[in-house]
Amino acid sequence: MHRYFFQVVAAFAVALSMSFSAMSQSKGFDTSFMNTSVSPCEDFFEFANGTWLKNTEIPAAESRWGTFNILADRNNEILRDILEGAAKKPGKKDSDTQLIGDFYSTCMDEATIERLGTKPIEPILKEIAALSTAADVRRQIARMHLNGLPSVFSFSAGPDLKDADVVIVNAFQAGLSMPNRDYYTNTDDRSKETREKFTAYVRNMFKLLGDNEAAAAENAATVLKLQTRLANASLAQVELRNPDNRYNKVTLEDAQKLTPGISWEAYFTERNVKGVNEMNIAPAKFFQEASAMIGDVPVSEWKTYFRWMTVNAAAPYLPKAFADENFEFFGKFLSGQKERQPRWKTCVQNTNSNLGEAVGMEYVRRQFKPEAKARMDELIDNLMAAMKERIDNLEWMSADTKKQAQAKLSTFKRKIGYPDKLRGYKGLSIGRSSYAGNILSSNRFQAARNLEDLGKPRDKTRWGFTPSTVNASYSSVNNEITFPAGILQPPFFNFEADDAINYGAIGGVIGHEITHGFDDSGSRFDADGNLKMWWTPDDRAKFEERASCVVDQFNKYEVQPNLFINGKLTLGENIGDFAGLTVAYDAFMRSLKGKPRPENIDGFTPEQRFFLGWARVWAGKYRQEAEVLQVRTNTHSLPKWRVNGPLSNMPQFRQAFGCKDGNAMIRKNSCSVW
Repeated sequence: MHRYFFQVVAAFAVALSMSFSAMSQSKGFDTSFMNTSVSPCEDFFEFANGTWLKNTEIPAAESRWGTFNILADRNNEILRDILEGAAKKPGKKDSDTQLIGDFYSTCMDEATIERLGTKPIEPILKEIAALSTAADVRRQIARMHLNGLPSVFSFSAGPDLKDADVVIVNAFQAGLSMPNRDYYTNTDDRSKETREKFTAYVRNMFKLLGDNEAAAAENAATVLKLQTRLANASLAQVELRNPDNRYNKVTLEDAQKLTPGISWEAYFTERNVKGVNEMNIAPAKFFQEASAMIGDVPVSEWKTYFRWMTVNAAAPYLPKAFADENFEFFGKFLSGQKERQPRWKTCVQNTNSNLGEAVGMEYVRRQFKPEAKARMDELIDNLMAAMKERIDNLEWMSADTKKQAQAKLSTFKRKIGYPDKLRGYKGLSIGRSSYAGNILSSNRFQAARNLEDLGKPRDKTRWGFTPSTVNASYSSVNNEITFPAGILQPPFFNFEADDAINYGAIGGVIGHEITHGFDDSGSRFDADGNLKMWWTPDDRAKFEERASCVVDQFNKYEVQPNLFINGKLTLGENIGDFAGLTVAYDAFMRSLKGKPRPENIDGFTPEQRFFLGWARVWAGKYRQEAEVLQVRTNTHSLPKWRVNGPLSNMPQFRQAFGCKDGNAMIRKNSCSVW
């Protein structure tokens, strides 16, 4: 995240199809999802989910639909009830109820949004219009960041990757509007079409700001030109997987030498940053180019760029004409959505994004059961024990590296459900006069609060998720795993399901997150969360060789004609799925020791139900446009290959379903990592 044989696979499939009419639906796994006309040894994803895939339509407002979306939708309904109640009775000023109620109300008040037009962003546009010198340009970058608006590069307080207890300034490549550099630099037909659509979108937005056709077209060309320069200097996504490429800590003096066109002193003054003597500025080549651009790009073109970055960021919060143009490009063209989602859902999601702690704690009070945390702790303990045993038994790893790996595993921390320590929103002003105004107010609050961490010990109790999020994570710099309350519900985590289903579902997710600490990137960080090579050179070479097997495997998966999964980009997630599921299976086997063997349910053995639990989690389908976007931008493989990919390497799966050499689910040269 993350024992018996049948002699004839065909006979197994026939026997299943004949017995299904007599099966009772068990709690924890819905057999109506399955397509038993397909052999589990040929396509397990289709076997487990095929009928659901055939009968399920992707909602018009969605680019994909699956387990995660369904749970998020369910959570949104709960949050909607919370927010509508707060909107009707906002309570005391500056209370959580007032903040979330007013924020949600202004989002739902489309009439006022239309009446205000671009008024909420006009002060920023006037600042931009007044720029006349390179010094003004440098200052405006800081002003954009102060308002939480993207511009040229990103700048924030965050962990020092090589001293994880320390908070330092991190400046990083940014400044683009399309998903990543490849959208500006690739020369295939789809990329060329995307740039044409993007240019048309930019032109239309400038027209909405009042530019005539000729000026709007010229300004759109300028935006593409400047962003292409930034893209050409940016690292590709695969390069960003190497944490060394994200780390370049230098003194402030050396940072200034690297970027003579950027006055860091002036930037820090504008952002009210004090006492900074060093910073992480990466990648160096990007900042060299950004520095050069400030000197050689005319101020008039920078004004165009800043106008664009402002209106593009604000578009979803402005009148319908702006939001529709934004949706036409990002929603329809890039993602394949047919229509915009209901207004209430947008407002729920945006309130949760900006005030997630306040919304989330009420969600927890309504939905999260304390016994869920206790059960999760038990499951995590079992998976940690299984991972420890796997490390001990690795034949290819030396004793020295095993010692370091065990030390790292023993210091894993966990966050389950919701944060114990709340930050609150003291100082944030939210009212009922302007939705876009509330967004900007929240942006400024978050940007300022982030910089307050400089010079203080890093607070590792912070959460990166809202409590209602349907997701999980591993943090390299914290060496911790996080499972929000939002994911701790069926089909991921089901109190009424048998252990086999839970170990395959949430156990696989837990294992996925644990083994992220030992994937191609996470394995570069030590037990204290520091970027440090703790492997012997020989062991690291063996790991890289095993990882390359996974890269080669996924590189061969063709999603659409001539569209293949990027094995290097998805390597960490693929290792997490494969290794995590293996660890979860070991933990499940450990849990059975000393107990009577569980009975078959719905005609499936406990071992088979383990794998069905995993496959059920990844039931999902994508629009073609969304598949392209996922492959080009996302570190996760698509659902089918998150199921079939890892399982095709696992002898445990082969044994559970009686698969044989030559079956599609059995790889001739299987991979083995952890």
